[in-house]
Amino acid sequence: MEESIFRSFQRYIRANISFFFNKKEVFNLAEFKLINSVCQLAKNFQLIDNKRKKNTHKIFSKKILKLVLQRNLINFLQKSFIQQMFFVHNRFFLLFYLFKLFFSVKWRLWKKILKESPVGNPVRYIFYPTSSGNKIFQTYHLKKFEDFYGKELKEFDVIFEFGGGYGNLAHSFYKINKKVKYIIFDTFEVNLLQYYYLKKNNLKPSFQKLSHSNNILLLNSINKLQENLEKIKLIKNKIFIANWSLSEVPISLRKDLYFIFDIFDFQLISFQNYFENINNFQYFNRIKNENKKKNRISSFVQVDYIKNNYYLFSKKNKLI
Repeated sequence: MEESIFRSFQRYIRANISFFFNKKEVFNLAEFKLINSVCQLAKNFQLIDNKRKKNTHKIFSKKILKLVLQRNLINFLQKSFIQQMFFVHNRFFLLFYLFKLFFSVKWRLWKKILKESPVGNPVRYIFYPTSSGNKIFQTYHLKKFEDFYGKELKEFDVIFEFGGGYGNLAHSFYKINKKVKYIIFDTFEVNLLQYYYLKKNNLKPSFQKLSHSNNILLLNSINKLQENLEKIKLIKNKIFIANWSLSEVPISLRKDLYFIFDIFDFQLISFQNYFENINNFQYFNRIKNENKKKNRISSFVQVDYIKNNYYLFSKKNKLI
């Protein structure tokens, strides 16, 4: 995605204002072995047809693949193009999110989730340097959904995340429930980044299947996604999460993925009103109406302090 010089400069300032809190990673033998294994995965991969990717994502995928093949993954969260796509920096509105988390009755849990990992050398939040803007942003989404859900997030046995970023939310969920099964659907190039990040955080991602020894599954094929979601279809406590991801893919791909909404009663989706030429509010309003036909409570909630951005929250209506 091309940025204006002004926006690029703003992002640079936000990323570097808290540089003295950052913790630069050091290259060692374990790092060398992991990076080599990720590089080998990339070399063995046969490039799939990417015609349905938006131009933004085609360019980004190529950059990620280049990063992997050049074995340049250490401190990857300091890379400008990765921050642009995946990271929320030192934004002032996050301070209000942090206050709401702090004054919540569940602050003890949120504090645990907010503690940032040093993996990738993330940009620390200047007003709360034990965390990052990204952790605060995503943890606040979880709080908002839990308020809607009315129960604890640890009750979910399976999480399916569409577009998993670099693996940050998966990492956060393992602080909530270490036994949870987690599925991420993304491009293969981004799956590689997720694999690297999660492995370095001592989690067990796999490209093959969910098992006792591998509780995070990274997928990039719709056929394999359908196959794996069929296996967990009868599990009641499962949730679909898509934070500004489903809303940024072409309508043709969304149609192929529509089966997801037949499987998941619980949904945490966030989106912007418009993306390129797509009216997202109209699109997700149709899903909201379909949810109600499926005996679900489904609501739009404005994303706090971000104009024209919304959550679509859904849960099973047990009263009917």
